[in-house]
Amino acid sequence: MPLSVRLTPEEESRLDALASRTGRSKTFYVREAIQAHLDELEERYWADEVVRDYEAAGKQSRSASELWDELGV
Repeated sequence: MPLSVRLTPEEESRLDALASRTGRSKTFYVREAIQAHLDELEERYWADEVVRDYEAAGKQSRSASELWDELGV
């Protein structure tokens, strides 16, 4: 799937330099970066969605310290 990504001049320069130094393509490194961070991004946005759904259901959230106190930890 083709994808267009706009990089800052500094990002492009760094990516060019890395590709030149290693003999790998810029596409290789862009894929590596995506693979390295996609799980983290999915988890972060899933967690945000869970909190929004929880609060939209009328449930009250509480601080971690309140939870630890309740659990006796």
